Amino acid sequence: MASSTEDTATGNNVTEEETSKRSSPPTDEKEEDASEPKKAKVEESCSTLEKTHAYGKLILFGEHFVVYKVPALVGAVAAYTDCSIEVEDNDTGIVEIVDNRPAVPNYKIKKAEEGKAAVDLVLNHFKIFGRGKKAKLTFGGNLCCASGIGASAAQVVALARAVKQTLPQFATLTEDEINAAGYEGEKGYHGTPSGIDNTAATFGGLLKFQRTDGEPIFEKKQLKEPIRIVYASTGITSSTIEVVDDVRAKKEADPAWFDALLKQYCDIVSKGEKVLEDGNMNELGKLIDENHKILQDLTVSCDELDTLVIAAREAGAIGAKMSGTGRGGLMLALTPTEEIQNAVAAALEKIAPQVWKTSFQ
Repeated sequence: MASSTEDTATGNNVTEEETSKRSSPPTDEKEEDASEPKKAKVEESCSTLEKTHAYGKLILFGEHFVVYKVPALVGAVAAYTDCSIEVEDNDTGIVEIVDNRPAVPNYKIKKAEEGKAAVDLVLNHFKIFGRGKKAKLTFGGNLCCASGIGASAAQVVALARAVKQTLPQFATLTEDEINAAGYEGEKGYHGTPSGIDNTAATFGGLLKFQRTDGEPIFEKKQLKEPIRIVYASTGITSSTIEVVDDVRAKKEADPAWFDALLKQYCDIVSKGEKVLEDGNMNELGKLIDENHKILQDLTVSCDELDTLVIAAREAGAIGAKMSGTGRGGLMLALTPTEEIQNAVAAALEKIAPQVWKTSFQ
């Protein structure tokens, strides 16, 4: 039986319920010796490590279509990735990556090469390390890596924040600059990312996001009441690059088919934004169900996701859909009360490898 975890995301101010906060990772520091090379590093204090937090996300509306410059709605979860950096003078120029993030089985194995590419892109973006320096990057936190939760974006944004905390020349990095570095890193995982994941990882909260020919547009949405969510993993890790490329190939092979689905989606996300602002949870649930049907028609859902979606609805969720890349990964369920949230989580724990509870505020 799976266990469930609960968290609450409130913009950049995040509180957690029913989970203990992650303590700083142990260090193997020795007394400083004058003969040893000097090291610049993020202090392993909780306060400093917290400054590198980057959040996971769940897409309410917008999977795949967001790539084509239409609006999406995304909510950050409270679970986070953090990062520390140690640097020393060394001729090797080696960058060592220590990945202590929790993950669903095989996630980090399947994503290893993409992850290395993503880290390199962030480091190259800042033009740091290389010959004459040796660096150790340690990733941790309590965000469980799974397809659909934005773990890749959380990793590269946490790295960008750690660069700010560690290297004095980057101490004045703005949130927009950190987000831009995260976007560069996302290219290692996604090829041509939409920008939605790194934006949620950087800024938190519930966001409306839209890609443009220039800078993306995003705005934080204010809610009348918290939105309780249960999300669950299929345990299947999918490749975002492969799935996005396949959808693009299908779009190019049959433009009329794709345009019809895109039109349906645009109608749904427009209505979804309005009902969110109005606090109409029942109507939001119906739109979430409709969005899942469109994603099924887009061929990015799968039997495992559909099974979890149906189980959530039968347990009392007023809406449920896949969330993220699809063909594995995650689904989410809209649960308007604590009682319904607990009931849906309990039902999903019987059939899903991992289940979490969260709320958008």
